[in-house]
Amino acid sequence: MTDVQVYRPGLRAFAEMLVCELKMVARDTAGLIVPIGLPMLILVVNASSAGDQVVAHGRTALDVFVLPLVFTMVVATTGVINMPSFLAYYRRSGILRRLGVTPVSPLLVLVAQAAVGMLQIAVGVAAAWGLAALAFGANPPVRVGVALGVLALTVTAMYAVGMIVAALSPTPNSSVAIGLTVFFLMGAAGGMFGGVAGLPEAVATVGGWLPFGAGLQALSAAWVGAPVAAAHLVSLVVTVVAGTVIAVAFFRWD
Repeated sequence: MTDVQVYRPGLRAFAEMLVCELKMVARDTAGLIVPIGLPMLILVVNASSAGDQVVAHGRTALDVFVLPLVFTMVVATTGVINMPSFLAYYRRSGILRRLGVTPVSPLLVLVAQAAVGMLQIAVGVAAAWGLAALAFGANPPVRVGVALGVLALTVTAMYAVGMIVAALSPTPNSSVAIGLTVFFLMGAAGGMFGGVAGLPEAVATVGGWLPFGAGLQALSAAWVGAPVAAAHLVSLVVTVVAGTVIAVAFFRWD
């Protein structure tokens, strides 16, 4: 009996998939404008009002409050709104089902989509930081390593939430609707509309447990050089674990 050689897709197949995902994202005008343009608009609108008032360690209100908010918005819009809509479209159009009977696993689509999303987040964060530094004199975080770690954990948590949205959305339109609803609910409770000081105590507490508020407050702490609250880190880790479990349980390829 002769052995049958089974084809396994390698780096070339992944590279081609990655290029296809990049083209899909590039053709989606709204998907480019919202994660990058909206946070940049928030930055410009709030930069002047933040002023040069120093909060601590030479960091101003722009550094401590506005920039973490902008970065969190870039991450949330990409992970919770954009990514699930693409996966819902692929499932609705049968792309995932057809890939399931080929050597190229549908998981490759998830990996490629995640990689493209990371690139989009990197571009959005870099653009916002460049604008803030050049036009408004923004300062880097006091604890750069901690800020990068918190940002990475926030990205993972938002992707976990996005996978839940993708798992529960039957159509691309419903995915966008659910993603937007989740984004605005988390953002409103987490301080996206003017901070948490004006929110009811119960809402502010819940918002601090959700990934938007937890990521925002943890980034602010790292920027000013304060210790990051363990509760915020635990919240982000719990979101990653819970989101992964729920997505695996409910996600369907067709």
